[in-house]
Order: sequence, then C-alpha cells, then structure tokens
Amino acid sequence: MDIGTEELRDAHDVLSEWYAKNLVGVLERMPVERAMLDLFAELTLSLGTEVADVGCGTGRLLPYLAGRGLSPSGVDLSPGMVAVARREHPGFGYEVADLRELPFADASLAGVVCWYSLIFLAPDSRAKAFAELARVVRPDGYLVAAFKYGDGTGHRNAPGSPVESLGVDFDRYWLSSREMEDRFTTAGFTLVFQGSAPPEEPEPAYGYMLVRRNSSANT
Repeated sequence: MDIGTEELRDAHDVLSEWYAKNLVGVLERMPVERAMLDLFAELTLSLGTEVADVGCGTGRLLPYLAGRGLSPSGVDLSPGMVAVARREHPGFGYEVADLRELPFADASLAGVVCWYSLIFLAPDSRAKAFAELARVVRPDGYLVAAFKYGDGTGHRNAPGSPVESLGVDFDRYWLSSREMEDRFTTAGFTLVFQGSAPPEEPEPAYGYMLVRRNSSANT
C-alpha cells in the first residue's frame, strides 16, 4: 500500500465517528442526490438487485438503496468506517478493500455506487480504478457517481475545515465532467445522464454521473 493510500485509510479511521454523527439526515436534505439514486435503482432493477456501494463510509446509503428494491453491500478502504457501518446499519455485507482491487467476481454486479469515493484517486491511480469498476459490472449494468467539480489538482484540508481539529489530512481531487466522462468511456462505459447541484457551503459544485457498461463488454 502506498503512502497516500495509508494516509487516506488512517484519516478515515479517525473520521469514522465524526461522519457517523454529522452525516445523519444529509441525504434527506438533498433531493438531487435522492433523484440520482432513484434513477440508478430503477434502471438497475431491470438487470438484477446485486449492487455495491464502493467507498461506502458509514454505510448511510445502503438502507436507502435497499428501500428501492436493491440488495446492496458495502466496501471501504477504512476498517474504522466499516466497523461503524456494521454498527449503524447492520444487516448488510461489508468488506474492507481498495477501490483498485475490489472483492467481486468479474461481471458479478448489476450496478455500483461511487458516492464521493472517486475524489480520492490520485492521477496515477485513476485508470486502474475505473478499469476495476468496469470489471465487476456486468454488461448493460449501471454505475452512478457523485463527485465535486474541479480541474483535477489535489487539495488538502482548508484552514478551519470541520475535520481540521481532528488532526487528519489527506489528498482529494475535484474532477471536471470531461475527465470523468473520458475515464468512464475509456473503461468501457457510456454516459446516460449527468447533472449538478450547487453546494450548501462555499465549495465546488457537486456533480453526478450515471453511466452504463457497454453491452459488448467481455465477461
């Protein structure tokens, strides 16, 4: 494991309880995010119910996905996050794993959710990560991603950020919609829908992208 990945994992171990406390009710206040997940669920159900939240954090999205008829499982790099997810949202399967080495068989999932998890990919990790996502999604399956708009350069915690007092920091990358689409296209996905929403705080706007695995994908 490289130093950046270790830093990200260790930081999110520390942040797990903060996330559990501060992200309660966030989805209920964001109709655009619910709409994207609803669209993903409705389309995915035509292929099956097995989906994964890759970078699931505290597992907050899994009950919502299950409520739309899906059978979600969660994967996260941070053992601390997975421990909190098992406590806060029991009844689902969770595993500790790297986005670049997912614990799923080829073409085994009808869909994948990447909710602000792709923003942690350094430039030299992106091709491998997007290819790995494509590997586990079956042909015609769907992937929905939430991210933050930017030019792809790295960011650290801004002074006065909510997590600064916890003494952790890590790289995150806000990507353009063009790079996101290009990455998905190269990996074997086709864009279905994209949208954006203004942030609640003075940060970059939130972006959302729904893509479909090409039907010609090798299984």
